[in-house]
Amino acid sequence: MIDRRSLIGAMATVPLAARVSAQAAASAPAMTPWPPAEHFSLWPGRPPGARASLPKPNPSMNGPAGRQELWLRGTADPIVAVFRPERPDDRAVLTIPGGGYGFVSIQNEGIDVARTLNPHGITVFALSYRLPSEGWDDQANVPLQDAQRAMRLIRANAGRYGIDAANLGIVGFSAGGHLAASLTVGYDDKVYKPVDAADRQSARPRFSGLVYPVASLSTPNTHPGSRDNLLGPNPDPATKARYDTPRRINASTPPLFLVHAVNDGLVPLDQSIDVLTQARAAKVPVEAHFFEKGGHGFGAMSAPEGSPNRLWPDLFDRWIAQTLKS
Repeated sequence: MIDRRSLIGAMATVPLAARVSAQAAASAPAMTPWPPAEHFSLWPGRPPGARASLPKPNPSMNGPAGRQELWLRGTADPIVAVFRPERPDDRAVLTIPGGGYGFVSIQNEGIDVARTLNPHGITVFALSYRLPSEGWDDQANVPLQDAQRAMRLIRANAGRYGIDAANLGIVGFSAGGHLAASLTVGYDDKVYKPVDAADRQSARPRFSGLVYPVASLSTPNTHPGSRDNLLGPNPDPATKARYDTPRRINASTPPLFLVHAVNDGLVPLDQSIDVLTQARAAKVPVEAHFFEKGGHGFGAMSAPEGSPNRLWPDLFDRWIAQTLKS
C-alpha cells in the first residue's frame, strides 16, 4: 500500500502523471462515499483559469493497511461539503485538507474533522479544491481562488446553515495549512474576477487553525513537493513572496492556533515556529500546541487513542470559544 508520508515526500521529483498512474493502480476497491448529500459547487460555470480540457475526477483509497483513506485528484468542479451537528451553535469552520497540492486528503483532514468538531456544536464545511498542477491557467492562485470563494459563499448563505457569518473560521492541514495561511493573510488578494453578489462578502476568517502547516514556500526547510506543485518550476519573485505567508502577518491578521509534532519528518516544526514568531512580533493573538510525537498527517482522528495529539480538536474548540468572546 502507498503511505501518505512517502508519497508526499516523493512529490518533488515524480511527475504528476506518473504519480496519479501509480496511485490509481494501488487504489482499494472500497470507496468512502463522496460527496455527501449536502454540498454545493463553488463556481456557477467553468472555474477561473479553465482550459478546453478539464481534469477528470480520480478519487482513490490510499494509506497503510488498516488505515485506508479517501484521496481526491482531478477535481474540475470544486465543492464544499456541509456537515451539520445535532446541536448546532452559531460557530462554523471551513476545513482545508492537505496533500502536498498533489491530492486532497478529504477523509483524514475533512470528513474526520467534521466528526470531531460536530459534537462540539460546530458546523463544518469541507473544501475539495482544485489542484494547481492539473492544467489550470494562473496556476499558483487556483487553490486560493477556491478558498476565497468558499468563504464568501458560506457567508452569503449563513442563514441557510444556521451559523453566524461573523463566527466563521478555518483550519488547514499540511499543504492545506499553507492554503489556510494564504487565506489568512491574503483573504483580500484579487485572485479572480467577481462572478455574482456572493463575491461582495468578505473572505477573511474570524480565526485560523494551522495544523502541521507548510507555512512558507521560500525557506530552505519548506516541503519541496508543495512548493513545486503550487508555484511551478520558475515562479516570479512577486508570486513567491505573496505565498511566503509568515512574512505577511500583520496587525490585521486573524487570531492563530498552531498544532505540530516535534518529530514531524516531512514538514519541520520550524514552519510553525516561524508563524509563531511573526505573529508575536505583530502582536497577533496566537496559541501553539507542539507535541513531542505524532509525525505528520495525524489529522483529527488518526493518532492512536490515548496519545496527547488526539486532543487538539478539543483544545481548538475551547480556543475558538475563548477567541470569539474577546
